[in-house]
Amino acid sequence: MAWQLTDDAGEFRTAAAPCLALDPARSTLLLTISESLRTNGAGAPARFGYWRASEDAPVSAAFLQTPPLRPLLGPMPDRAARELVPVLRAVDPSLSSVQGEEACVRAFAAAWTGQPGGWRVSHRVRLFRLGELTPPDPAPAGRARLATAADLPLLAEWMSAFATDTGQPVRADGDYRQATAERVVDGRLWLWDIAGAPVAMASVSPILAGQARVAPVYTPLGLRGRGYGGAVTAAVSRAALDAGAGQVLLYADLANPTSNALYRRLGYRPLVDSQVLTFDQRTSA
Repeated sequence: MAWQLTDDAGEFRTAAAPCLALDPARSTLLLTISESLRTNGAGAPARFGYWRASEDAPVSAAFLQTPPLRPLLGPMPDRAARELVPVLRAVDPSLSSVQGEEACVRAFAAAWTGQPGGWRVSHRVRLFRLGELTPPDPAPAGRARLATAADLPLLAEWMSAFATDTGQPVRADGDYRQATAERVVDGRLWLWDIAGAPVAMASVSPILAGQARVAPVYTPLGLRGRGYGGAVTAAVSRAALDAGAGQVLLYADLANPTSNALYRRLGYRPLVDSQVLTFDQRTSA
């Protein structure tokens, strides 16, 4: 059976839920992004897809895309990745990159470009899963607290700075207040605070299929290296566990050895690596 595309996040969640639930940690981005679009993204452009190996087979692969951003592939067989190429080429022929675990994105890229090596690895991240939480000892000065509405102007600026620092596309309007406010209202954004002054933040996704993902974690440039990021990450991780998360996850940029070492000290353990592959347009089929 061919890939099925839809722009309806609810339809996608219904069709793909059993597949995503098989390994919710490795499907964390598909789960959290699709849920956010389902509940908050009415009218936002989005493309979802799910795949069956045969007409009577269960869904065993899924992807999503929020154009103009790249497709995000969930764990899938190489066959599914290859069969996705003509489907996406028909609706987005100018596609220039793809994101997902190494095997499936390389299968996709080879089919898209028409040859092995017709791409470059432009970004690598590692998914970590929390084992035994080990907060920093000694903890830095200050304390963890939930963010409030009074913090919103500062935190919206930090959200924008985080996107810039990590190379993510910055919102066209530059306005992060609504997205930040949703996290605050839901009680999912924590601060490390010193005498009433926030010095670092960390947020966590809603719990879906037993997993929650910590993101983003941000400390302003002039305050880094003092342990605030580690302390607030430990605090938000504890909050996720206390809220009932069976798995607490986070992604770290493999080009940043400092953050990778920090998360290991806090008790996070490597689970799987993912890549962004950017196509050589001269070789695209």
